[in-house]
Amino acid sequence: MPTGSGLDAQIGFAAESVVGTAVTVTRFLEFNKESLAWKPTFVEPTGLRAGKKFKRASRLVQSRQTVEGSIELEWPTRGIGLIVAHMLGSAATPQQIAATSAYSQIHVPGGFVGKSLTIQAGRPEPSGTVRPHTFRGCKIKSWEIKLAADGILTLSLEVDGWDEATATALATASYVTGSEVYSFQQGTLKLGGTASTASGEMSVAGGTAVSTVIKELSIKGETPMATERYGIGQSGVKKEQLENDFPKITGSLSAEFNRTELYDLLKSNTTFAFDFALTGSAIPSGGGNTNLVSFILPACKLKEAAPSVEGPDIVQMTSAFEGYDDETNAPLQVKIVSADTTL
Repeated sequence: MPTGSGLDAQIGFAAESVVGTAVTVTRFLEFNKESLAWKPTFVEPTGLRAGKKFKRASRLVQSRQTVEGSIELEWPTRGIGLIVAHMLGSAATPQQIAATSAYSQIHVPGGFVGKSLTIQAGRPEPSGTVRPHTFRGCKIKSWEIKLAADGILTLSLEVDGWDEATATALATASYVTGSEVYSFQQGTLKLGGTASTASGEMSVAGGTAVSTVIKELSIKGETPMATERYGIGQSGVKKEQLENDFPKITGSLSAEFNRTELYDLLKSNTTFAFDFALTGSAIPSGGGNTNLVSFILPACKLKEAAPSVEGPDIVQMTSAFEGYDDETNAPLQVKIVSADTTL
């Protein structure tokens, strides 16, 4: 039964074969909120005409269009690989682990040329009708994961797209069965050690689990793109968004003050590996493998780590870090273990 509220909302995704050519969405994920919006620009009349002091509606035209907005969801144990591939420009495909139902995906930064999404948001009216808004030519400009004490791992996406259609039929939402979420108590964080890559997978040897009480953790990736590629003869629709500056990986740790574990990394300009993982439930017929997502940055630098005394309570500190290229390993690896056989 329809509710006429956000309870009936849906969001779906699909990879486009040709950038900007919409396809039917097939991957549906549970989400917290979305704010995708079609935004036109207008050419305003400015000519002077005796007897007229207001601009005339007949001369106002829509010139260019773009799609902008964000999506926030809880990181699921299944079905997220497609999004990660478009976050990083990854070419990963799931690889079966031995003869089990568990599959591993190793995502590292790659190219974004020719890689885009069609995204469809189903938005309910109070009447109970769910209106489809279909956005083509979508690329993920930035993303951020966050995990707070007693919280669930969340993922936020910033999207740039070409255009919107409202006449495309609403796709029937279907969800991967058995999908769960990752929560705070499942997380582990190690700093330091030596990163290496073997058989296409990065790992860290000798890292030390943090002893500091970490209240919140975030990792953010940004891919600067030329999103204003409009030209004559394009009917106000942009060309493919292309990378036009250095990508960046940053993050933060909100923690209780610990000088030797965190602050001294800033003072000494130490390069350290960052190994964050969440281990979920066992995968059925998975040969003992569990749902897993991990983030490895082999070469991080602390940029801020100032403690702050704000009263009689425990002294807190927020540490900001940035990930760099160590010239040996990928600057970032996102590993997913799940029952997903495809992205």
